[in-house]
Amino acid sequence: MTYQVYDDAITLRLVQAASKMLNVPAEAVLKLFGGYFFTFCKVSGYDRMLRTLGGSLMEFIENLDALHSYLALSYQEMKAPSFRVEKREGGEMWLHYYSDRRGLCHIVPGIIQAVAKDFFDTEVEMEILDQSEEEECTEKMEHVVFLVVQKKLSQRQRERPETSMQSKGKQLDKEEIERYLHKMKEKYHALSHCSVKRTHWDILRNIVKFGQSNLPSSFEPVYPERLWIDRKAFCDAFPFHIVFDDELKVKQAGVNIQKHVPGLQTMNVRVDEYFTITHPAVPFTISSIRKFINSQFVLKARREMMPESWKTQPMLQLRGQMLWMGIIQCMIYLCSPQLRSLQELEERKMYIADIAQHDTTRDLILLNQQRLAEIELSNQLERKKEELRILSKNLEVEKKKTELLLYAMLPEHVANLLKEGKRVEAGDFEECTILFSDVVTFTNICAACEPIQIVHMLNSMYSRFDRITTVHDVYKVETIGDAYMVVGGVPIPVASHAERVANFALGMRVAARSVKNPVTGDPIQVQPVI
Repeated sequence: MTYQVYDDAITLRLVQAASKMLNVPAEAVLKLFGGYFFTFCKVSGYDRMLRTLGGSLMEFIENLDALHSYLALSYQEMKAPSFRVEKREGGEMWLHYYSDRRGLCHIVPGIIQAVAKDFFDTEVEMEILDQSEEEECTEKMEHVVFLVVQKKLSQRQRERPETSMQSKGKQLDKEEIERYLHKMKEKYHALSHCSVKRTHWDILRNIVKFGQSNLPSSFEPVYPERLWIDRKAFCDAFPFHIVFDDELKVKQAGVNIQKHVPGLQTMNVRVDEYFTITHPAVPFTISSIRKFINSQFVLKARREMMPESWKTQPMLQLRGQMLWMGIIQCMIYLCSPQLRSLQELEERKMYIADIAQHDTTRDLILLNQQRLAEIELSNQLERKKEELRILSKNLEVEKKKTELLLYAMLPEHVANLLKEGKRVEAGDFEECTILFSDVVTFTNICAACEPIQIVHMLNSMYSRFDRITTVHDVYKVETIGDAYMVVGGVPIPVASHAERVANFALGMRVAARSVKNPVTGDPIQVQPVI
C-alpha cells in the first residue's frame, strides 16, 4: 500500500530473506535497493524535483533535508534521515548520515551512486569511516560518516540545460561570437562620441566590463552602506523570525510570533525556554545549530510556557532557516508556521492573514489541502482495490470448490454445459456395463461401532475406489451407504466397457484389503455385482 507505514522490522526481515535466498550479504541487498529506490522515485514523478535540488552532488545532498521537509507535508508519518556534508581536500567529502532507524545506512551508498551517475555523470566510491550513536542528540540516533570520492565518468556534455555561462560559452558557435564582438564595437563607438574626455585605457576598460556584464559567473553582489529598513518595518515584513545571541537570549522577534508565543515580548528571555528543536534532533546550543546550519530547523513551542487557556490546543511549530551573523555574534531564525492543512490552521487559532503575503506558506497550505484530499481519495481507492483483490481471490477459491463438487456429481461434459448456461439433452446408449457393490456384514459392523468410525471406514474405502475409476476410465454414478455404483460406456461410449468394469471390480477387491474392519481389525470384504 503506497501510503501505509510499515515497521522497519518487516523491511529487515525481507532483506535477510533476500540475502539468504541470493547468497549475498545483507549490505549488498540494501545497496541495490538504494539504487532501485532512486529509479522508483524518478518514474513516480519526482524526477524534475530531484534534478533541480543542486548543481553538484554536494549541493544535492545539502538540500535533501529541505526536500524531506516538503514531502513530510504529504507523508506525515515519514521518518526521514538527516544529511550533512563536509568538503575535504582533493575533492573528497565526508557525508554525515543521521537516522533513528537503525540498520538502513547501507541504502545510502546505493542512492548516492545512482544520483551521481545519472545527474552529474560521475562515479562515486563510498566507504564507512565511522559508525556510532550520536551522543549530542536529544534522542539516540545512528550516526554514520561516509567518505565520498568522485571520479568523472566521461568528458561528454550532459543533455540537460546548463546553469552557467561558462558551459554555455563552450557551445557558442562562430556566429554568436561575432555577435558579441559586434556589440562590443557598438559600445566602443558610443564611448568614442561621448562628450567627456576619456583615455584609450578607460575606453578599453569599459569594453571589457561590458563583455563581463553578460557573464553571470563574474557576478559580485553590491551591499548598501547601511540597511535601509527600520526595525518596525522589518518585524512587520517578517512576522515570524527570532534573533538570539550566543547565550540564546532573544534580541528580536517578529510581530506574529510574539502574538502566538507571548513570552517573547520580554526581551533577553532564553529562546530554549519557549521552544524545543524537533528537527534535526540536536541540543539547543549555538554550536550544535551551526553544525547543522544547512539543514531546515523545526521548532516546537513548549506547552508549559503557554497561557493556561492555550494548553489544550496543538502547539505552534515553526519551520525555517538558521543564519549566523558573525559580525554581531547573533543567530537569526527566519521561519514560517509548519502547517499542512486548513484544519491545522484552525486548531492553532490562526488565519491566513497571520502569514506574510510574500511567504509561500500561504499558497502551500491551500495547495496541500487539495493534495491531502487527493491522497486520501487515492488511499481509499487503493484500499478498495486491495479489498477487491482479496475478495476476487476468495471467490476464485470458492469457485474451484464448487467446480470440484459439480464434477464429482455430474459427467465433465455435462457440468461444462451447465456452467456455460446451455441446455443438456438426454442421451441414449444402446449398451453399457453397470457394477454394484456393497460391504459384507455391513449391518453388523454398524451395530457394533460408533458412527464416526463408520464414516472414516467408508471415506477411506471410497477414496481408494475413486482413484481406481480414473485408472480404468469408468464413471462413478453414486454411493448410498455401503453401496457403490459405477458404469462403463457412459457417458462416453466405448467398445471395451465390459472389460473396463471387470478390471475395476478386480481392482476394488484388492483395494478393499487395505481398509480395516473397525470391530475386528481384519480387512473388509466387498461383493461386486456386474
